[in-house]
Amino acid sequence: MKSLFTGRYEGYSVHHLKKDLISGIIVGIVAIPLAMSFAIASGVKPEYGIYTAFIAGILISLLGGSKYQIGGPTGAFVPILLGVVISYGYENLLIAGLMAGIILCLMGIFKLGSLIKFIPRPVTIGFTAGIAVIIFTGQIANFLGLTNIKRHEYFIDNVKEIVIHIGTANFYSVLTAIISLIIILITPKVLPKVPGALAGIVVSTLIATFFFSGQVATIATAYGQIPNTLPNFAIPDITLERIQLLIGPAFVIAMLGGIESLLSAVVADGMTNTKHNSNRELVGQGIANIVTPFFGGIPATGAIARTATNIKTGAVSPISGIIHGVFVLVTLLLLAPFASHIPLASMAPVLMVVAWNMSEQKHFTHIVKLKTGDSLVLIITFLLTVFTSLTLAVEVGLVLAVVLFAKRMSEKLVVTKVLPDHSKESGKGKVQSHAVHQKRDCPQISIYTIEGPLFFGAAQTFEEAIVSSIQHQQKVLILRMSKVPFLDTTGEAYFGNVIKSFKAQGGTILVTGVQDELKLALQNNGLYAEIGEDNFYPHTGEAINKALSYLDTNKCIGCKHFAFRECQDLSRIKGQ
Repeated sequence: MKSLFTGRYEGYSVHHLKKDLISGIIVGIVAIPLAMSFAIASGVKPEYGIYTAFIAGILISLLGGSKYQIGGPTGAFVPILLGVVISYGYENLLIAGLMAGIILCLMGIFKLGSLIKFIPRPVTIGFTAGIAVIIFTGQIANFLGLTNIKRHEYFIDNVKEIVIHIGTANFYSVLTAIISLIIILITPKVLPKVPGALAGIVVSTLIATFFFSGQVATIATAYGQIPNTLPNFAIPDITLERIQLLIGPAFVIAMLGGIESLLSAVVADGMTNTKHNSNRELVGQGIANIVTPFFGGIPATGAIARTATNIKTGAVSPISGIIHGVFVLVTLLLLAPFASHIPLASMAPVLMVVAWNMSEQKHFTHIVKLKTGDSLVLIITFLLTVFTSLTLAVEVGLVLAVVLFAKRMSEKLVVTKVLPDHSKESGKGKVQSHAVHQKRDCPQISIYTIEGPLFFGAAQTFEEAIVSSIQHQQKVLILRMSKVPFLDTTGEAYFGNVIKSFKAQGGTILVTGVQDELKLALQNNGLYAEIGEDNFYPHTGEAINKALSYLDTNKCIGCKHFAFRECQDLSRIKGQ
């Protein structure tokens, strides 16, 4: 228990508490409309978003690995949670969230937090932009005040629903939404310390209530009154059948929650010059998602925008996040009846602006304009997120990214045939590729410089480059491997083939400049013993001297290649 608080509150004072109190209240004000909006967009009642904001918010701040992280419902979860609610129902969503929490805890316990850095940026931007499109289009119906709208899991079906019911648009809803949107956009410029989302909702709600009451749909008319009571504790009916049914959605929720929370923690690190504990953050997120479903809350994760607001308003410790959660709870108990009168049209622009901000349009456009493999990964991930599912999008995006990475790395492997350069211009005898040409290429000794990793994407290139030496049945093969950082099992197999084939024809392989890490790998896989300990040399010159001792001097008679300095002497002696 002691380690839970080590270093997090060192030197904490009353002055720090005042800062955390102010930050916590401000973030709480920002979180309330977002929590309700995200819950509604996810297909559940708005109070479930409130429950999530204060329960998960407190636990994530208390147990997580970032001092400044603010947790709660986020936009990234919207399409996933909506899909689960539509396909399996609300109670099964709670079970999926609980299972996701367990998965997150296991990820943290087994120290998988650092794996976030292996997810390519085009993949994260692609699915984030796709989620933004889904959120934005999902609010068009509320913005226009359309009626008899059915919610579907897939984007195309929802767009069709909007088109079919476009004739039911409500002028008063559109007016309310426009007022809310304008207030949201101008508030940061006029009153930078006032949350735009809150101002937009309050002003548009007051106008709608006083000037066209009963003309627009509200939270109360759509979902019933928001209760101003504490959430009830209830254990979901967990069965083996449900676990098997929901393991897929739970895994997706866990993966997305882990990615989102760790990205948020990285942003917080950049803003504060601190370092979060990624594995502890996953455990904290996991515990929060295990507890929250018992009180009716939906899955939660780190919220980048709220975390940034927390830092900008002066937070100094996790206390601000705890205060944020308490403030949300107090607000629920005191103001829930008033919140029930908020028009759905007032909340639609809030999510539309959130969607626009999370779309990362500048980064998206920049990567597309590059017209590289990353552009392809981004576009495919984006389109699959919008038109199919986030699960498929991330899977395909990651596979594509791995394939493109392997291709790029394979192009980094360079296998070059070299010989000592004894020209007057050089005069130092260094091995160079340009020293090899049709009239100067030793028939008995081949020297190759290998640069780059010997892995599955490049191992065949390596073998094909060496094949000519094997085919010509040369006596010695010198491999200069000082710039080979590693080899995988595929590289090991191809390297082993080269060794066996060359030795089978009576040749000798000499290896130079092997790094310690590669040497250890060769020892572990048996290739070091296969080549022979005496055939490893630190420098190429030593290997050449050894190679010359294997020459069939009879074949030197009449040779005009003169690949090595010694060739002239050998040729002269044999010519006498």
